[in-house]
Amino acid sequence: MGLKTFKPYTKSNRGTVIVDKNGLWKGSPYKPLTRGQKSSGGRNNYGRITSRHRGGGVKHKYRLIDFLRNKRNVTATIERIEYDPNRTSYIALVKYDDEMRNYILCPQGLKVGDKIVSGDNVDIKTGNCLKLKDIPPGTTVHNVELIPGNGGKLARSAGASVTLSGIDDDYAILKLSSGETRKVSVNCNATIGSVSNPDQKNIKIGKAGRNRWRGKRPQSRGVAMNPVDHPHGGGEGKTSGGRSPVSPWGQSAKGLKTRKPKRSDKFIITRRKKRK
Repeated sequence: MGLKTFKPYTKSNRGTVIVDKNGLWKGSPYKPLTRGQKSSGGRNNYGRITSRHRGGGVKHKYRLIDFLRNKRNVTATIERIEYDPNRTSYIALVKYDDEMRNYILCPQGLKVGDKIVSGDNVDIKTGNCLKLKDIPPGTTVHNVELIPGNGGKLARSAGASVTLSGIDDDYAILKLSSGETRKVSVNCNATIGSVSNPDQKNIKIGKAGRNRWRGKRPQSRGVAMNPVDHPHGGGEGKTSGGRSPVSPWGQSAKGLKTRKPKRSDKFIITRRKKRK
């Protein structure tokens, strides 16, 4: 599954690049593992907009994903690989030997009919889930837990992965794709391999309508507003704002640190690299 381009029959087709989904399941999702979703349109319980530029969009159901992978030492077979509208990666429907089914994040390279298993002494093979203490250093993993038994939190989006650098006493040292190096308990679970759909980063939306399908509404530039509406607004002729970029409420948009809970700072060895 690579990228798909179109002949420029329309202006929007000229620049559109999407991921080719020919190899994916064409039918409906597995109904017992779906739930309905309610769109908030960016409004809170008072009906006031707290997240701007949200609303509309195509209705879809939520797929219940097994981030825990806590069904131990029971072999599962990949039944099908599906598109999930709630995330950038693909998902796989697996059927265990005891007839139970679950959705999992589909690792890159996994095919229909492949066998996977979660446990303590299982093979280091794509799709298998183990504790970090049982994985050799240098292995690429995804869906990594931060707290044992709390479900995978790290490296869950399309193409994402984490490298296990080594083990230091009760902690595993992980190198994240952001450049951050951090410690995680060796009893946390992780899945071997990287997440599927690495071409997601190369998508070009192509037209405004496709963003509307995704529930994104139009956004006006601050410099196009009046001074009463935005700090960048006003001025004679076209101006560039006249000050450093800020939000409509005056908060800096360039590197202001807003992170308040710092309980996990002691586990971070190296901070992530700053974007240039």
